[in-house]
Amino acid sequence: MVVLHAVVKGRVQGVGYRYYTERSAKARGLTGWVKNLYTGDVEVSAYGSDDAIREFTEDLRRGPFFSNVTDIDYTIENAESDPFGSFDVRF
Repeated sequence: MVVLHAVVKGRVQGVGYRYYTERSAKARGLTGWVKNLYTGDVEVSAYGSDDAIREFTEDLRRGPFFSNVTDIDYTIENAESDPFGSFDVRF
């Protein structure tokens, strides 16, 4: 099991990106959170299996229809237990 921490750049605010991310995470059985940053980027942390996190990262690159993801800075680290418990949209 691993934890992903990502900052997604591009047109990712005002286009439903956080809710798209929440749906994707829950569909893959991930826990964590997503929030907008004052810079216009979106920050994401998620916990789950290697495969689920890899697929989730590809979803983050695609984004919802009106988004335009230009870059994702991310790290993936091993984790022994779930630090989140659920997946939430943070404000």
